[in-house]
Amino acid sequence: MTTAIMSGGLRRTTGGLFVVSALTFAGAATVLSSTFDWPDILREPAELVLPAFVAGGTSLVWTWFATAWTYAILLVPILLLPAVLGRRGDPVLRVATYAGATSVLLALIGFLRWVFVVPPLADSYVSGDAVTRAAVDAAWTAQHQFGGALLGEHLGQLLAIGWSVTLSVIILHTRVLPRWLGVSGLLVSALYLTNQGDILATAVPGFPVWDLGGLIGSTAWGLWVAVLGVVLLLRPVRAQGAELHSGIFAGSASVPVPRRSTAADITSSRP
Repeated sequence: MTTAIMSGGLRRTTGGLFVVSALTFAGAATVLSSTFDWPDILREPAELVLPAFVAGGTSLVWTWFATAWTYAILLVPILLLPAVLGRRGDPVLRVATYAGATSVLLALIGFLRWVFVVPPLADSYVSGDAVTRAAVDAAWTAQHQFGGALLGEHLGQLLAIGWSVTLSVIILHTRVLPRWLGVSGLLVSALYLTNQGDILATAVPGFPVWDLGGLIGSTAWGLWVAVLGVVLLLRPVRAQGAELHSGIFAGSASVPVPRRSTAADITSSRP
């Protein structure tokens, strides 16, 4: 009974963290979008981005800080999920879990550069002369492509998609969670993947881009994560091998239990 209570508590904790992460990140991202035109501004040149960043002031920096760490909450339930599903020994899910956790860390780097890297660059650009601005423009482009496009967006999103695809396939194969959750996970992962065109276009001019891929894909993926959390909160996980265990316990009544020997038995059995 104690084990069941602990298992139920872990399941609800994991589900709650998935929901909290998705909702708080959505709230922070909405504020960021309304105050800084994110994510569209990511594809604008430094001459537009950096003055707008300075104009946003300290509140914009804190908004980026909140966006980063609300997304980072996702790391915890991703790491807890294999235990909740009763599949800690599954090597495929273990690799997917490492990929999902790494994706969160890479996204965190991408977000936090707006807190620690961009502010001094923006200040130097706004207050500097033409030579300084040219130098800052080059530095901005380098860190933006490396920390943002490469780490946060390309690798971070691909690893997140790999995690959700693997989890969805496991759900479909084992029925440990509802089948519709696995099907929808594959669909939203495919939608999210279309955003890679916009990212690759920053390095490969002319690469095909679907303008709505990022908005629809990221929104659908975030909703799926929230739904995953709700499912974990509301219903128990289908235990692996439940039928086998119940069969063993049901049949144990018919198995004879050896009688403990008494002193009389021992005495009578002597030669």
